Amino acid sequence: MRMKLANGLRAVVRSRPAKVAAVLLVAAVGAWLGIFLSGTIRTDAGPVEVGMSLRPAWTGETVVDAHPLGTLTFRTHDAPLLLRITLENIDQEQAKRLIEDPRLSDRLPVILERDLRDGIRVLVIRSLLCAAAGALVLTFVVFRSPKIALYGLLAAAIALTGTGGVAAATFKPGSLVEPRYSGLIAAAPSLIGSAESIVTRFESYRSQLAKLVTNVSKLYDTVSALPLYDSDPATIRVLHVSDIHLNPIAWNVIRSLKEQFKVDVVVDTGDISDHGSATENAFVTEIRRLGVPYVFVRGNHDSVITQQAVAAQRNAVVLDDTTRNVAGLTMYGLGDPRFTPDRRVDAGSDLEPLQRYGSAHAHLVPSPDLVAVHDPTIALGFSGSAPMVLAGHAHERSTQLLPSGTRILVQGSTGGAGLRALEHDEPTPVQASVLYFDRVTHRLQAWDDITLGGLGEQSIQIQRHVEAAPGRMISSEPVLTPSPTG
Repeated sequence: MRMKLANGLRAVVRSRPAKVAAVLLVAAVGAWLGIFLSGTIRTDAGPVEVGMSLRPAWTGETVVDAHPLGTLTFRTHDAPLLLRITLENIDQEQAKRLIEDPRLSDRLPVILERDLRDGIRVLVIRSLLCAAAGALVLTFVVFRSPKIALYGLLAAAIALTGTGGVAAATFKPGSLVEPRYSGLIAAAPSLIGSAESIVTRFESYRSQLAKLVTNVSKLYDTVSALPLYDSDPATIRVLHVSDIHLNPIAWNVIRSLKEQFKVDVVVDTGDISDHGSATENAFVTEIRRLGVPYVFVRGNHDSVITQQAVAAQRNAVVLDDTTRNVAGLTMYGLGDPRFTPDRRVDAGSDLEPLQRYGSAHAHLVPSPDLVAVHDPTIALGFSGSAPMVLAGHAHERSTQLLPSGTRILVQGSTGGAGLRALEHDEPTPVQASVLYFDRVTHRLQAWDDITLGGLGEQSIQIQRHVEAAPGRMISSEPVLTPSPTG
């Protein structure tokens, strides 16, 4: 019985169909390796230098990597190929000319289309040659027969032609208006304009594409001018957010910044809600999806119910007259003593009691690396008690280095002030900051202020600040400087 089975297996292996299948399999693997090893070509698309690569994939997609903005993914075809376009560099001088000269800006869409088309053509030819070479070489190495190697090359050529035909036949122009966003760009999908207008008017899409490239150019111009600060990989990175006020766009911004800046911990200085009601608690469940510690102090719009809802999230750390070591930093937090869910409750205009409230608690805690409170006036009470105090409440970013050596950083509204943004002529910007702390000294070394345009705006700004004297002495000294309220 065993002899019959063995003979049967040998017959199958030696059969012509099995040999053909083996040749096809080896040729396919060779072609796949050839495409994979074909590398990246670099070409210019207007002022932008881009890298293009083609890779085998289970699904047909085109990915545009516009770091540090993020990525856009399009389901452009059904063939098992992934086209990746990576923004490598921007010619600052050319970009500046395009931005300043309307005549050149008008030509930008045509230039982009032409350059991208030429680059893709070169990429496809290179990938086909590499795939054919891979199939030929691997088939020859495995079977040691020039004739079989040529059969493998022929099979690969037919397969590649078929794959290219499928990609062309299944190309979906409509996918260009339905990208998946990640990174900073996820918070501003309006950059590419109205999907409906893109479908009905291709010229509108071309102009929006030019606008996107122009905005990216401006962003890179800003980044290139940042003060030099080379953060060590071991640097503790803290994302400071505040005053989200139930705006869901804030979670997109926080997730994007967490990924882009490799954040270790998020510190929220309050007013995550608007009225502190139980019905608002579902909003804070997004905290658990961030995957990093989320330190929270209660604001004047947050109730005890809100605080309990935040504390229920598995990665949340609620500080209310408590101290915790989070991500290597000793943090003390103090919730706001007031609860003003609407305008019927006066937040109070007398700032001195709030400062005394902060001072009373500052004398009861050991020297932490970082203090988090909601109101900047309370922060003044911690002068000389800690090198760094984070606050919010004012809906406007500011920083102040006190004579005691304590720095107070007041964050703007990461939620763009929520619905309150509709009450003003100008939209409130969406703001957050990334703070870089030395892992050994636990002192602030530098920080990046990120500002996104508010409702209807399309701007993104990054401003870097380098701490001039990170090792300065901290001494207790009373400060009676009032701060803005919001």
